[in-house]
Amino acid sequence: MAKMVRKGDLPTRVCARCGRPFAWRRKWAKDWDAVRYCSRRCREGAADSR
Repeated sequence: MAKMVRKGDLPTRVCARCGRPFAWRRKWAKDWDAVRYCSRRCREGAADSR
């Protein structure tokens, strides 16, 4: 059985667009090093402000 990990123990980052902290998600496991934005809205908004 898998070991449970508390959400507070997961790695966090600060969003490059809005500045809010966000935590690691399982869907980002393969490319966590490349994740810069907390959501799709921030990622799409960053393209608009270039």
